[in-house]
Order: sequence, then C-alpha cells, then structure tokens
Amino acid sequence: MDLEFPLGSDPVSISRRIEMLEHVLERAISLPGIRRKVGLDAVMGLVPVAGDLVSAALGMYIVWEARRLGMPKWQLARMTVNVGVDTLLGAVPVAGDLFDFMFRSNSRNLKIVRKHIAKHHPHARVIEG
Repeated sequence: MDLEFPLGSDPVSISRRIEMLEHVLERAISLPGIRRKVGLDAVMGLVPVAGDLVSAALGMYIVWEARRLGMPKWQLARMTVNVGVDTLLGAVPVAGDLFDFMFRSNSRNLKIVRKHIAKHHPHARVIEG
C-alpha cells in the first residue's frame, strides 16, 4: 500500500484517503498465532469510552469523505448506522471488544464506497497490490 497521503479533493485523492484509513483502522496489525489482522479500531476499543469515541470519530471521517464523493444520502445513512452499531455495541465491556474484532464497520463502509466509485468515478478506483 502506498503510504503517501493524498491531499487533494478530487475523487482519486478521497478514495485513497478512505482506503488508507480503513486499512489502519481494520487490518494494519497482524496478531501472532492467528490468521486475522486487526487495526486501531479494535485496539482503541480496549480503552473504555475514549477509545470508542475516537474510533467513532475516525469512522465518521470516512462517512464525511464519502459525502464529498457525492454519495446519496441513503448510502451515507447506511454508513452512519454501521459506525453507530460498532460504537454502541463496541462500548459494552468485554463482549464489545470481541464484537469490535468481528464487526468491521469501516470495511463495510469501504465496500459501499467502492461500489459508488466503480459506478460514478471509475477512474478513481484504488487497486490493492
């Protein structure tokens, strides 16, 4: 993954920022002994209240960037619900940490964004290597 942070407001730059943030939040860290990657979302969820609030804010940043792509309100609402479910259920002590490990709201939202980009901004698709 290219680590250069794109600063533009064009669909390509927005798409790359969303891809990078999703990677950091959901799958940046390999856990030894298991075949599952986790990200800062699951790690921050271990910190009561503050970690969940920071994770929610970063998740909503993805929704904000999606809005800049011109995504319909119903898709933005769906993405917001994903972040809300992750935040509310992730805040439950112990069980919420397991939930954070399994429910990847940012990956779900990235999938919604990718479908929109493929249809409305095909030149902005980010190809993962």
